[in-house]
Amino acid sequence: MTNRELENYFKTYYAPCYRIAFTQMKTKSDAEDVVQEVFLRLLKYQPGFESLEHEKAWMIRTTLNLCRDVLKSRWSSTIRMEELSMEDKNSFKNPYVDTDDTLWSLLELPHMYRICLYLFYYEDYSVKEIAQALKEPENTIKTRLKRGRELLKKKLQEEKL
Repeated sequence: MTNRELENYFKTYYAPCYRIAFTQMKTKSDAEDVVQEVFLRLLKYQPGFESLEHEKAWMIRTTLNLCRDVLKSRWSSTIRMEELSMEDKNSFKNPYVDTDDTLWSLLELPHMYRICLYLFYYEDYSVKEIAQALKEPENTIKTRLKRGRELLKKKLQEEKL
């Protein structure tokens, strides 16, 4: 893989991989570590992609798998969103990532809803693309989107009170 090819992958996939990792890891430094490892694996294995969809799915799947692996092997206790101060929220500045209250509420949802909603609304993935990336049936993704939207709506309404 040439430097130019790697640079193109970085420009295309850094932001989505970072945001996906952040939704899973919930800390900036952990998300950055995961994304770094994704690109190291891309360099190491240099998978031959059959299509753009295959490429996107590999990047998402690798990011999610690495997040899962890190969370499973973690020794220290996980930082809960309730423990984050407003200063922490405001310090989350990344040139590739926008944040808002909806995203922070989304991060508090259960994993199966969080990742589907995030990919659908923040990364503009179709139901079919999400199903392929997560290796789940399309109807399962549709159900998770519906239930996730309901939970998110309820959470946002509670926060406004």
